[in-house]
Amino acid sequence: MAIASRLKDEKYLVLALLVGIAAYASEHTIMAMGRGPALVAAAALVATIVLASMRVAHHAELLAIKVGDPYGTMILTLSAVAVEVIILAIMMSGESSPTLVRDTIYAALMLDINGILGLAALLGGLKHGEQPYNDNSGKTYGVMILTAMGISMIVPEFVPDDKWHYYSAFTIVAMIALYGLFLRMQVGQHSYFFSYSYPRSEKRKDATDTEHGEGSTAESIVVILIGVVLIGLLAEFMSSFMNEGLKDLGAPVALTAIVVAAISAAPEILTALRAALRNRMQATVNIAMGASLSTVILTVPVMEGIALYTGQPFVMAMTPVQTVMVTITLIAAAINLNDGETNAIEGMTHFILFTTFLMLTFLGL
Repeated sequence: MAIASRLKDEKYLVLALLVGIAAYASEHTIMAMGRGPALVAAAALVATIVLASMRVAHHAELLAIKVGDPYGTMILTLSAVAVEVIILAIMMSGESSPTLVRDTIYAALMLDINGILGLAALLGGLKHGEQPYNDNSGKTYGVMILTAMGISMIVPEFVPDDKWHYYSAFTIVAMIALYGLFLRMQVGQHSYFFSYSYPRSEKRKDATDTEHGEGSTAESIVVILIGVVLIGLLAEFMSSFMNEGLKDLGAPVALTAIVVAAISAAPEILTALRAALRNRMQATVNIAMGASLSTVILTVPVMEGIALYTGQPFVMAMTPVQTVMVTITLIAAAINLNDGETNAIEGMTHFILFTTFLMLTFLGL
């Protein structure tokens, strides 16, 4: 009875397993049927991956509430980045564009800061007015994202082609060093940078929500691990179907990057919006900015390591349009996240930047 109840709770992961089995059994048949069926299969797999990601995020959120900030949101962002890295690694093992990693990191930054944070601050501001948070977190995240993006995706434009592997190795070391120090700050003596003291009534509500959550901490960790593995398996089939469906179609390469970024960010979007609507902007800032930083600082060394191993470099230097959009975004974030309060106007500025990103992608820029 208990097992049946747990399977019912994790029906999306069970569905993901069944879809994965079906994809494995019918892959060659669908590929032989042409572009249309391949695109339909890819869309079905994307939807399944999103559902599985939501269950991963749900258990990450349960852990987040149990352990509190900053550990909680760190668990959520790391689980999302793990999904993204797995999908990217699988897609890059096939015949993918050499700019896919760069475009995915860029899309994730636009989605996390301008999409998630912008929409959350906009809706939360309309409901609650000014929403407080610890301004130390915004400043710390901002300067680290700027540094990581500059080192890994702006400076490579000036590195000679015959010396890429030296700079690639340096980038791996630099990202690991940055994240190591950041992690020590986040969970050590500067952990108060990433937390905010809310009224006791809200803390009691969070505790009540946790009591109604499913399972123990160990069960949540196991489900997260199983979910990430299933997502990785589904991503492999999704990559094959998407490449077949978009072949010779003229669709922009950035479209695939947006799909990958959106899949990994889907659970974060829901969690960040819920936090903002409950007037807990600190969690939203930690999720949006933390996800952006983790995406750059963890994805880059893994993918650069793959490039060094295979001897095939990726195009990491951003285009002029991407560089301008990232610069505007980080300047806006530095100004908006400087005073310890967000409002609807600040949220709207970021959300407009997000719609601008979508329009530029639609225009092939």
